[in-house]
Amino acid sequence: MTRPASPMTRTEHPTRILPLPPISSLSRTTLACLNAKLTADEDLHHLAPVLVSELRTECDSLDRSLSDLSHHFNQLLADYSSHSNQIGSNFEAIRCKLSDLRSSTVSSASSSSDGGSGRLLGEELPALAKEVARVEAVRTYAETALKLDTLVGDIEDAVSVTLNRTLRRHPSSNKLEDTRVSAIRTLKLTEAILSSIAKSNPQWTRLVLAVDHRVDRALAVLRPQAVADHRSLLASLGWPPSLSSLNSSSLNVKGSGEVQNPLFTVEGDLKHQYCKSFLALCSLQELQRQRKSRQLEGHNREVALRQPLWAIEELVNPIFIDSQHHFSKWIDKPEFIFALVYKITRDYVDSMDDLLQPLVDEALLSGYSCREEWVSAMVTSLSTYLAKEILPMYVAQLEEESISGIRSQARISWLHLIDLMISFDKRIQSLVAHSGILVSLPEDENQHKISSLSVFCDRPDWLDLWAEIELSDTIDKLKQEMEDERSWSTKSLGAALLSGQEDSKSPPISSVILRLLSYVVDRCRSLPSISLKSRFVRLTCVPIIQKFLDCLLLRCLEAEGLTALTDDDALVKVAISLNAARGFVSILKEWCEDVFFLEMGLDQDDQLETSGIGDFSGRSMEAKGENDIVKEVDKLERFRVEWIEKLSTVILRGFDASCRDYMKNRKQWQEKGEEGWGVSRLFLGALEYLQGKLSVLEENLNAMDFVRVWRSLASGLDQFICGGIFLSNVKFNDGGVKKLSNDLEVLFGVFCTWCLRPEGFFPRTSEGLKLLKMEKKLLQNGLAGGERWLKDNRISHLKAGEVEKIVKNRVFG
Repeated sequence: MTRPASPMTRTEHPTRILPLPPISSLSRTTLACLNAKLTADEDLHHLAPVLVSELRTECDSLDRSLSDLSHHFNQLLADYSSHSNQIGSNFEAIRCKLSDLRSSTVSSASSSSDGGSGRLLGEELPALAKEVARVEAVRTYAETALKLDTLVGDIEDAVSVTLNRTLRRHPSSNKLEDTRVSAIRTLKLTEAILSSIAKSNPQWTRLVLAVDHRVDRALAVLRPQAVADHRSLLASLGWPPSLSSLNSSSLNVKGSGEVQNPLFTVEGDLKHQYCKSFLALCSLQELQRQRKSRQLEGHNREVALRQPLWAIEELVNPIFIDSQHHFSKWIDKPEFIFALVYKITRDYVDSMDDLLQPLVDEALLSGYSCREEWVSAMVTSLSTYLAKEILPMYVAQLEEESISGIRSQARISWLHLIDLMISFDKRIQSLVAHSGILVSLPEDENQHKISSLSVFCDRPDWLDLWAEIELSDTIDKLKQEMEDERSWSTKSLGAALLSGQEDSKSPPISSVILRLLSYVVDRCRSLPSISLKSRFVRLTCVPIIQKFLDCLLLRCLEAEGLTALTDDDALVKVAISLNAARGFVSILKEWCEDVFFLEMGLDQDDQLETSGIGDFSGRSMEAKGENDIVKEVDKLERFRVEWIEKLSTVILRGFDASCRDYMKNRKQWQEKGEEGWGVSRLFLGALEYLQGKLSVLEENLNAMDFVRVWRSLASGLDQFICGGIFLSNVKFNDGGVKKLSNDLEVLFGVFCTWCLRPEGFFPRTSEGLKLLKMEKKLLQNGLAGGERWLKDNRISHLKAGEVEKIVKNRVFG
């Protein structure tokens, strides 16, 4: 191989310089070199000899390199020829043995009997087939191993070339990039063969491990070198853009039209080099993904396969290194840090997609969006900076505050930083939504990538600290409201939260706690994972609800302890507490049907099922999916039911005390009735007491709970009257029955305001009065008729023995 004659060659006269060939015959690279060296006419005489000397030196160096490569190539050919000859001789020997075996089989078959043929077919042919299969497997293994050895050798040679490039005085970046691209192509071919082996011949583990070991060594050199060259190329292109002109006043400038991406201004060879370098990085990443997919077969591959786009990371890292100079000056003003990161992210998101997405698609790197990767890389870098520089400083300040016991600005600074993080995440999510980014990951994982609050994923102790501060701040605000009696006044319902629902008569305190709870819940909505949200709600919202429930219970106990709920003011106090609980619970139930809380309940079920805590399989369908808020709602409901029953019991006890003389006067039921006889005077006082208490509750208690109170009270009065009058061995004549009927009609009239047939809520009393009003003959038949008679006369709430007792107490004549 000879080198073509150079336009400038050495002749017999050293001082003579041959004229240059026509310009049209020169390449663009040659013209650029000559224009750079020979700028004037006089340079042709003074600098030409020096230029010729430099070119000869470089040509000699290239000739030596070419000679070395030629020698190495010939050596590889010789080695390959040797291996090929050896394998060829082995196949020739196998072919000869098979031919001899065929001849011996034919001769044996012609001279043997039927028994011999059977033995040959039954014993020798299976062994022969097994041997042939073994030989074929060895041949395939040898060919595959030789092919892999050749490919890996080519890869190692390419890596050696990239390592030795620094020995050249003027290395050609184009040739170097071509060598790298060729190496990546060979790596992909090698990986394809290894994947085929893993599927068709999984027993060749040692071969695969040996090749993987050599490929890993090559990649350990190739990838860092490719990254280093890419970084050097980015620096030569003017990346990262200058941030020196930024200040606190320019961070809030809207619009990115005035911001020019340096990558857009690149043209010609530099742009071509950058595209090739970007493609090389993408191809290396795709190769790495394929290798990991093969090596992690049968395991949770998605965790390891999904990595940030390397080429985008190389754009983000230098920007953040430059930005930290500004960050260090804004430690006490973190809002400037968030503003700068958002401005950079917004200004370049469109240009990244226009310039780089076609290259990613060309590299066949599936599942990646340059917009998404740019935004997530910027947010991840910010989260890393916060986790390393900002948050530890704030935690140290909080620890100093807890040790000294002196309240400082540490908690305020922490909450301010959280506010900035939440606001930044909302702006980023809005940017993502308006940038046309199609999310390529599950929502939970995608939120992790574009949320600065992802710092709490790796540091749950910081999340607990945040929850503690939020809880303390909210409890302080809640205490002030709960200690203010105006918050419990039902006269100021203008700010009632339960508009559009039943009249709950909720005091303002219900609106206050719901507003505080809503604020806390909204602050944790930006957390990137459901488990973090659930943990935060459990540490903040649950104690707040428990604090409110304790306050309600304390107010009710205070009212009960002072007057045993006999005073109207005590009843009003308990009624207001029940109203507050009722209004609060109604809103919490609506919250629990929201997707936000439903997801938390399902996440808790998954954690219980995974950890194996408790009998998860035995839980009812209603219990599955319950979150911590649902459990607190159940406690509030139990509180309401308990105190509604107490109100009914207290009123019933007062009614009993008011009509005690009335119940003891047994002779009144045997007295002769007078014309126009109305309600008994002794019973009238009890009715006035009953009506007064019910009026107080109707005015101050919410409608739903009041219905439960009067129904429970009616049921208690029914049992009380039936047991105290009808089943107390009292004799009734016609006058007594008439008098009792008049008294009970007035009692029923107390409840007719809330129902059409009040006697239906006094079933035992109504049936007892019905028996007393029956004629003598009908009652006598009833004693003999038994259960049949009771059914025919629609007596279903009194037992046969009780009916017999009432009938015997009826006196006629």
